[in-house]
Amino acid sequence: MNRWIMPALAAVALAVAGCSPSKPVERKELVFSILSAESQASAEADWAPFLADMSKALGRPVKAFYGSNYTALIEAMRFKQTDLGWFTNQSGLEAVRRGNGEVFARSVNPSGIDGYEAVIIVKAGSGLTLDKILACGKTINFGMGDPKSTSGTLAPMTYLFAPRNIEPASCFKTVRSANHETNLFSVSGGLLDAATNNTASMDRLKLLNTDVAKRTLSNVEIVWRSPRIPEDPLVWRKDLDPALRAKLADFMFHYGVGDTPEAARQRKILEQIQTKPFVAANDSHLLPVREMEATGQLLEARNRKDAAAEAKAQAALAEIAKERAAAPKS
Repeated sequence: MNRWIMPALAAVALAVAGCSPSKPVERKELVFSILSAESQASAEADWAPFLADMSKALGRPVKAFYGSNYTALIEAMRFKQTDLGWFTNQSGLEAVRRGNGEVFARSVNPSGIDGYEAVIIVKAGSGLTLDKILACGKTINFGMGDPKSTSGTLAPMTYLFAPRNIEPASCFKTVRSANHETNLFSVSGGLLDAATNNTASMDRLKLLNTDVAKRTLSNVEIVWRSPRIPEDPLVWRKDLDPALRAKLADFMFHYGVGDTPEAARQRKILEQIQTKPFVAANDSHLLPVREMEATGQLLEARNRKDAAAEAKAQAALAEIAKERAAAPKS
């Protein structure tokens, strides 16, 4: 976690602890959390118009909270430093579990194809294949994603490594954890032999249409793809004022919708943050990532021959199947 985040979280925790439960502290501004996976300046340029429109619609200031990793965003929501934000599926699940969060919306892939894929990339022309990666010769410098990243860590562990009883730390020469952009540039520049990434991150770089983006993407190739992963959830705190949540929902689900010039302007803004107009969702949106998580735990338990852990994972999968059958469509 960044050093500047810890004092802020501590201050918020002390403030919350010192308040009477019957009189919660209410900020005038709304705080929206965003992962600044590239640079904060780049994220600010993309998000500022959207947050300005949100502020105007709500009649109150809306500020951005930029974190360099998902743990920072989860902890910020947990300590009520933020009110809502855009998460990945796994980090969103943690925000629901530990941050008193609730899924209320999801993004929509601009390509029109629902969902995205986790991938493993290598330097183009390197001759490094998936079979060579999985040979575990301890000769490869490998890049994993943020530990709370669905596509950077959970999906490759669930769908690729765990079924083969592979532990990356003992398989590769080195394993480094970083965000998708860092891993992409590191593979392109030859600093890493292979790394996890996702198609959404690569599509985002392609949209920049700069010489650097073109050169970076031309220098990598994909050697593995996961099953499709659901689009990202937006999570707000459950304890937000119901009237505020109603205003937020009205703004989010009408933004960029319609045939007016204003709606067209808003869709251009949404393109900058890589989504079509948001659609309503609920916590059932997280069922696939919970299933991935439990499946990974089941495979690991079987590999360890841990009967108790295997039974626990099977029970979790059964509960998820039960919830999926009863879940309303998001």
